[in-house]
Amino acid sequence: MAASLLEHELSGIRLLGYSLAGEESVVAVPELNVCFDVGKAPREIITIDFVLLTHGHMDHAAGLAYYFSQRNFIGNIPGCVLAPVRLEEPIRKLLQVWGEIEGHVSPARIIPMQPGDEFEIRRGLIARAFRLNHGVPALGYTIIDRRLKLRPEFTDKTGPELVELKKRGVEIQYTLDVPLVTYCGDTAEGPFLDIEWVRTSKVLILECTFYEPEHVRRARAGNHLHVRDIARILPKLQNEHVLITHVSRRTGLRQARAELARLVEPDVMSRVRFLMEGKRVRSAPPPEFVKDMPDRG
Repeated sequence: MAASLLEHELSGIRLLGYSLAGEESVVAVPELNVCFDVGKAPREIITIDFVLLTHGHMDHAAGLAYYFSQRNFIGNIPGCVLAPVRLEEPIRKLLQVWGEIEGHVSPARIIPMQPGDEFEIRRGLIARAFRLNHGVPALGYTIIDRRLKLRPEFTDKTGPELVELKKRGVEIQYTLDVPLVTYCGDTAEGPFLDIEWVRTSKVLILECTFYEPEHVRRARAGNHLHVRDIARILPKLQNEHVLITHVSRRTGLRQARAELARLVEPDVMSRVRFLMEGKRVRSAPPPEFVKDMPDRG
């Protein structure tokens, strides 16, 4: 049976996801038309146009070929994946191999990304990549609402006056970037935690895989975060909400929450949610089929 996604609404942003360390990680933001990682490609993400892939580990990337295939099957435009630049060619090879198995290659857009690169999801909505610390090529992503604002010195001008200023080449607007959601995938601590748009994003999605005191070395060896790391990091962050992912089956959610609460102040803990504590989402109905679409069997 497919895993049920869990839902949160944080800072007015709806998030659907599922994350168990080593098994599956996928977090969708339907209203922004993006999905961070793909997990096993649950039905709820098939109609989302953009997948932002952090790295190639199976629990985060296993459903990629299926995602593209299903979109083609139901007649949607080709899906688009943003991925670390070193994964571009392996993903193309993966789709070619599946094409040999399935009988045709599913159409796909593959956008190679490097730290600092930006990609326009839609007008005024930007995905910006940053480097993670995971031992394999890995990127985090921030979704940014980019707005053009009138410069304060021109707020008293009339419409015609503003038009005249623009004709004269005067810059009457400035760009304001509002970071909405940041997703860090799998990572140990790193310089990315000092990046302003990461620390001030309304919602920060951050992994914490290890909670037992004796597992600090395991966290370091696997380039993951331990609860002691999270406790040290949280007070430095300015995010309205921090959503914790990637808890493993060896740690119950109640235990994970208790361990973190023991290490941080209540006002810090009040900003923290665990993804797997969310409201269970009812299974999505199958996507509507395009009329006269041939049955591929």
